[in-house]
Amino acid sequence: MDGTEHLTVRREGATLVLTLNRPEARNALSLAMLVGLHDGWLAADADDAVRSIVLTGAGGAFCAGMDLKALAGDGMAGEEHRDRLKADPDLHWKAMLRHHRPRKPVIAAVEGPCVAGGTEILQGTDIRVAGASATFGLFEVRRGLFPIGGSTVRLQRQIPRTHALEMLLTGRPYSAPEAAAIGLIGHVVPDGTALTRALEIAEQVNSCGPLAVEAVKASVYETADMTETDGLAAELRRGWPVFATADAKEGARAFAEKRAPVYKRA
Repeated sequence: MDGTEHLTVRREGATLVLTLNRPEARNALSLAMLVGLHDGWLAADADDAVRSIVLTGAGGAFCAGMDLKALAGDGMAGEEHRDRLKADPDLHWKAMLRHHRPRKPVIAAVEGPCVAGGTEILQGTDIRVAGASATFGLFEVRRGLFPIGGSTVRLQRQIPRTHALEMLLTGRPYSAPEAAAIGLIGHVVPDGTALTRALEIAEQVNSCGPLAVEAVKASVYETADMTETDGLAAELRRGWPVFATADAKEGARAFAEKRAPVYKRA
């Protein structure tokens, strides 16, 4: 996968790194960026050699939200992007992880602003690392707008409702330590090291059984809104088949032989 002019793609071992690459606009979302993100999620899931995804931003910023002019078509590098949106009117929601959840774990590496649409994409990621000077927030109400990327639904499920409502209704910025304190992110690291830490976490994920990792992620999200009884039943349906895989047998052998397992997704 080659990415687009606003979304770069590279491999770090078994990790696919997607970089929002429009630093002159603090990586505000353009149509080219959304197309690149959409294709990146699909490419990662289609490639068994990819076991995790890291999402980050170039130039010391994560994402400053949607660029409405770019989405409308101003300054586009090619009409092929416009054609993609016409062919799939849901593409931008899939790109922003509103209407698509990758099978592979997604780790966010945040530096600088991660606001408005940036914070909305963040809520679609699984593990979150931020530099100490990163900022977060949903500014839409300050502009008379609605955070329609999923925040009124997802945020209250990810952090305590009182904090979710304060973030949504005040539109104020949050520092990285404050975001960590309310549970929006998991790690605060020195500025400039978020990507390094995210790749370290990705490598820990990559060393685990890929079928088990994908099944665990799927179970967590599938059971989130179920009763405990229904959730436990769903967990068995997801989890029990994993024990019959070659990966499970390799994990047991490796443990007995006191060596690192070599997983082949079978």
